[in-house]
Amino acid sequence: MTLLQEFWKEEDAVGVVEIILILVVLIGLVIIFKEQLNSLVKNILSKITKQSNSI
Repeated sequence: MTLLQEFWKEEDAVGVVEIILILVVLIGLVIIFKEQLNSLVKNILSKITKQSNSI
């Protein structure tokens, strides 16, 4: 019984679980907003290309 109680009170893996949950949320947001992010990056890169050609 003592081993089970020690295992239940151990909190070392809580940080790992939090990081995994944050990564899952970020990946979900990227998947949801994939099209918007693609168009934003394309617009930014095209502006950079146009402005670098004028120099």
